[in-house]
Amino acid sequence: MNNMEIAIISGKGGTGKSSISAAFATLNGEVLLADCDVDAANLYLLFNPSHEEEEVFIAGEKAFIDYSLCTNCGICVDYCRFGAISFINEKVSISEILCDGCRLCSRICPENAINMVPNDKSMMYSGSFRNGKMVYGRLSPGEENSGKLVNMVREKAKEIAKENNLETIILDGPPGIGCPVISTITGVDKVVIVTEPTISGLHDMQRTVEIVKKFSLPAFVIINKYDLNSDMSDQIEDWCRQNKITIAGRLPFNKQVVEAMVMGKSIIEFAPDNEISKNITIIWDKITKQKK
Repeated sequence: MNNMEIAIISGKGGTGKSSISAAFATLNGEVLLADCDVDAANLYLLFNPSHEEEEVFIAGEKAFIDYSLCTNCGICVDYCRFGAISFINEKVSISEILCDGCRLCSRICPENAINMVPNDKSMMYSGSFRNGKMVYGRLSPGEENSGKLVNMVREKAKEIAKENNLETIILDGPPGIGCPVISTITGVDKVVIVTEPTISGLHDMQRTVEIVKKFSLPAFVIINKYDLNSDMSDQIEDWCRQNKITIAGRLPFNKQVVEAMVMGKSIIEFAPDNEISKNITIIWDKITKQKK
C-alpha cells in the first residue's frame, strides 16, 4: 500500500495552520496525524492521544562540572566561544541553555572536571486518537537538532501507517522556512501552504513557495481569514496565478473555529454543517484528488 503524505506548512505563525490540519484529520476515514512542529507541538492538546510508545530523542550533549574536582582555574571560561561558562558567585558555572556541546571545555580542563552528558529530555510519542493514529515530538526548551527530531517523527509515522493500513499521512509542519520545515516537506507527495491576507503573510508565503519549488513538490495555497482584507487576498491569489501555484481555496474568518479549539474539537467535529466546514471538505477533495 502506498501512503499519501500531505504536509501543511505556513511561512509564519498565526495563520491557522494547525486548525486546518486538525480539520483535515477529522474529515472522514482514519488517518495518521504527525505533528512535526516539534518546537511547539500543540495538536496533542486538542486530540489527547494515548501514549502507546515513547522514545527518548538525544539532541546532543551538554557540559557539566564535577565540583569535587574543579579548582575554579577559569581556563574553560576563557576558551568557551559560546559564552556558556562564567563565574557566578566566584564559582565556575555552565549555562545549559547556552552550551553548544562542542566538548572543548572538557578537553582543556586540567583537572578533568567537566563531563559531557547526553541531552535526553526531548521525546517522541506515538499512540491513538479518535480518528486514527498520531505521532508527535516535543523538543526540550533550548535544545537543537529539531530537523533531526522531525525526521524521527516522520519515520515513525510511516511505520505506524503501514502497520495499520492507513493510506493518508497528514504532517502538521512548523512555521517558517528553516531546517524543521525542510525536514517536514522532503519527499512528501503534496504541500499545503496556509497564508493570511496581510503584507507579512504574502511575503512569508512567497519565501515558502520558493523552498517548495526547490524540491519540485506540488503546492497548494489556502488563504485563511481572507475576508479580513479582501484586497490583499486578491493580491495573493494574483501572485499565485502568475507563478502557477494552485489556490486550493479561501476560508473566511469564523469565531466558531476558536470556539471549537477551546472545546477540544476541530471545526469539522464542532460544527460539521457550518459553511467553513463545507469549504474545508471541498478544499481537501481538491488537494487529494488532483494528480501530482
